[in-house]
Amino acid sequence: MKHLIAPSILSADFANLERDVRMLNSSVADWFHVDIMDGVFVPNISFGFPVMEAVKRYAAKPLDVHLMIVEPERYVDRFAAAGASGITVHYEACTHLHRTVQQIRQNGCRAGVALNPHTPVTLLKDILGDLDMVLIMSVNPGFGGQQFIANTLNKIAELRQLASVLKPELLIEVDGGVGLHNLGDLLRSGADVLVAGNAVFAAENPSAMISAMKHLEPDVRQA
Repeated sequence: MKHLIAPSILSADFANLERDVRMLNSSVADWFHVDIMDGVFVPNISFGFPVMEAVKRYAAKPLDVHLMIVEPERYVDRFAAAGASGITVHYEACTHLHRTVQQIRQNGCRAGVALNPHTPVTLLKDILGDLDMVLIMSVNPGFGGQQFIANTLNKIAELRQLASVLKPELLIEVDGGVGLHNLGDLLRSGADVLVAGNAVFAAENPSAMISAMKHLEPDVRQA
């Protein structure tokens, strides 16, 4: 499977959000990555249902919703109703993870679980077979523009090996500090979905940057 590019609208220009959504529609991006932050689970607040519903109104591609919030089970149904195609919750935020994953699936959404940088992938062994995707955080969640944590590459490779036995079709998504400089390494380690925020929206030509990221081959290392 060709890798997927999911630009994060958290890095978009909120004064021109419709313009940026339409730009992503016309680009070769695969998903819209939507980061939801509550100021409790992470030290930042992003946006809620009104903004997401506005994005959905114009988006022509799936919404990949990442809930960086406490008690995400309280809001899964509403985010599904607001247009999410996939919902990812944090392992660290779910007391009853299996129940929350089933709730996501019952809403007809792709079910994902995210891991913070300090959380080992082996903790997902008992639930991996029920997941569609695992999101490996390559920075500490909460803010864009952070430096990529190098050990992420080892975590991706370890998860890919674990999934090869328990869930071969599992998607591995990576979020944080992703750009052309490390895309090849991420793909060679086993990543399938790359979330890019600043790398896309800070580029002189965001659409061209998305195209460059989409068409990079895993065996090509960028300088």
